[in-house]
Formats: sequence, C-alpha cells, structure tokens
Amino acid sequence: MTTSVSDISRKQSAELFEKAKQYFPGGVNSPVRAFKSVYGTPLFIERGDQAHLWDADGNEFIDFCCSWGPLILGHNNAEIREAVQEQLGKGLSFGAPTKLENDLAELILTHNKKIEKIRFVSSGTEAVMSAIRLARGYTKRDKIVKFEGCYHGHSDSLLVKAGSGLVTFGETSSAGVPKAFADETIVIALNDKQALEQVFVDFKDQIAAVIIEGVPANNGLLIQDKDYIHFLRDITKANGALMIFDEVITGFRLGFEGAAKYYDIQPDILTYGKIIGGGMPVGAYGASKELMACISPDGSVYQAGTLSGNPVAMAAGIAALSILARPGFYEQLEKTTQAFVDELRAHIAEKGYGVRIFTIGSIFWFAFSNENIQRADQIDPASMENYKKMHRELLNRGVYFGPSGYEVGFISAAHTEADLTKSLAVIKEALDIVFQ
Repeated sequence: MTTSVSDISRKQSAELFEKAKQYFPGGVNSPVRAFKSVYGTPLFIERGDQAHLWDADGNEFIDFCCSWGPLILGHNNAEIREAVQEQLGKGLSFGAPTKLENDLAELILTHNKKIEKIRFVSSGTEAVMSAIRLARGYTKRDKIVKFEGCYHGHSDSLLVKAGSGLVTFGETSSAGVPKAFADETIVIALNDKQALEQVFVDFKDQIAAVIIEGVPANNGLLIQDKDYIHFLRDITKANGALMIFDEVITGFRLGFEGAAKYYDIQPDILTYGKIIGGGMPVGAYGASKELMACISPDGSVYQAGTLSGNPVAMAAGIAALSILARPGFYEQLEKTTQAFVDELRAHIAEKGYGVRIFTIGSIFWFAFSNENIQRADQIDPASMENYKKMHRELLNRGVYFGPSGYEVGFISAAHTEADLTKSLAVIKEALDIVFQ
C-alpha cells in the first residue's frame, strides 16, 4: 500500500507569510495564492528554471502551474532572458512608441489571421475590460451576456454570478460592485442553447456582446462541443451582437490562433494575456480593422495606458512568440501532453478510480468525478477534498500544481522526459493515497 510521506519543511515560507500578513490583505497580492483550498501555508518562491521551481526553504518542484499558464516555454528561458537584459540596458519605460511594438504586432498579425489590428495593454483583465467597452461603443448597446464558470478578470462588469432562474440579471460576486453594474450583465449556464435563445427574446436589441472563454479553463476545464460554439457565433450574428472570445488562457497556448482556430470560427473581438509577453505583465485585444477603428485616437471609444506596449514586455514577447511560431512547436507539445495524460488515464482505469482527466492542447484538469463535465454546476464542491489531499502528496514529493482543484495544469516545452516520467510516478502515488 502506498503511504503518505512527511510534509516538506515550510519554515521559511511560513515566516515570510506571517510577515506578509502585516503588509497585504491575507498576506498575498492575489487571493488564490493564500492556499486557502489546500493544506499548509503558501510557498514563497525564490527562483525558477526550465520546468522547476525552488522555494524559500530550498524545496525543488516540477512546476505544472507555469505562472497560471503563460510560461509555455518554462521559467528563465534563455532567449527571453537575453532579450529582456538587452532592453534593460536601453530603458524600462518611455510612455512613447517604440519599434518593438511594431515588431511584436507584426509577428502576431502575420501568424494570427483572426485579428487585423491589435492594441497592447498591461493585463488580461484590462484587455477584456477594453473589449467590453469596444463592443458597447460599436453596437450602441449596454448589456453583456456571460456564462457561469467563465472568469474574465476582475473588472466590475464581469464580477457577476448567476441569479436564480433560466435567464436573469447577474448578482455581484464581490463587495464593492454596484448593483447597477450587475444589472447590465446577464449570466447563464454553459452548454444551454435554450437559455441563450431566451436571452435574445427577453432583451431584444439590447445585447452588445456575448463573451466566453475560448475554452473555459478558470473553473475546471469545461470543453464545449463545436456545434455549441458555432451556435453562439450564429445567434450573435443574427441578433446584431458581437462575440468576444476571451483567449487569455487559450490564446497562443492551443496554437498561434488559439481556440478560435480549434473551433474554426471568427469571433468579433479576441483578448489575450501574458503569454504574448513571455510571461511579463501584458495583454492585448484585437479585432477587424472596422471594429478597431472605433478605438481612440481614431474613434470615440477611449482606452489608454502609460505602460501599454512597455518595451521590456515587447522585447520578451518577440523572443517568446518567435519560438512559438516555429514549425511543429504546438504539435509536439500537444503530443507530449497527450502521452502524459494517456498514461495517467490508464492507471486510473486499471485501478477503477473515480476521477477523469480532461485535456485540450497542452492543458489538463483532474475532475474527481466520472461525469463528462461541461458546466460549472456539474462540479461537486465536495470533490475538492480529494484534490486537497492529492495536492499535499504532490508537494511532498516535489510536484507543484495550482493550489485549487478548480485550476488547470499546464505542460511547457521545458518539461523534459525525465521531468514527466518522475511526475507520472508521483501523481500515480498521490492518487493511490487519495483512493486507498
């Protein structure tokens, strides 16, 4: 019988966490880092290299969180590092245009035919917020439709959860968000055509846009059927509303054209996150020339940012995306991920465990269920206790996953065969303990 191993030392991390609580709410600068959903105190990371992390206590981990996805090339990639170091010698920020912005935009637009013009911002949240404003400005409508289980950053309009009933206005999911904001956002369940049809009946000529994650991956990995995504495209077009694809996670992760290419559709507006800056603080939104002409200074939809197109982030992005654009990059990464998942699935099937692994591209997610989960309400909150146990066993054996069972895992190009072989053995052991 496989048995638990002793907990790793977190003495230094625990001391740093106690000190951090004097400075930051909850001791962290982003809530999920607080380890509220798993055992122990947060790990304070000192450095990363390739697919590995080291914490303040000197513990080494194989990393499948990858800074929540954007580190598709792993930590401390040499080409990105050298590009950043070269730019550091020239300056950190100018608040003025640079050639680097042109170069990164050309690289993106040359390889991504889903957008014709782009605007760089500083985060995925800012990109989505700007996309929503663009949709409202273009359509002259106010209401937005989003889906329960999709996360689009922490702007007021989108921190909204479903109310009761098939089609309702949303309810704020955070204090400080006015009810008036929530009243402009309609929240419905994923994979429910009837609900969306009813939305366009109840709010005829009022809906500016329907927004969905390219593949919902912030609340489990809720892979939607292609016919449903095409249904979204058709119904928005038929009703004069825009379709926004939030590709902050899936963009440049599933491929250079992200989930839009996977589903073979053309959204009206697409948003991207830190992956386009090699993991640096950057985001972007893009659309047709016609739509982007509405953005200031060409049009009347205002959006600005002193750090938009920051030269350090642009330099990092050029280095990163130049690698991603190489022939065969995504095919090899998906092949590696599929082999990894297939071996775990074989172990699960052999043991008869109640767990499924969902995967797309180089993203995967453990669901402690036998159900085909495509909606947030199909995830049993009680099942998270199994993830909590698994997470502790993984950490104690040197494998790092995000500190929540709702978070997905990522494989990077930096994960070596040895990394994956060791991780497979560790994950199998952890599952054996969870289900013993």
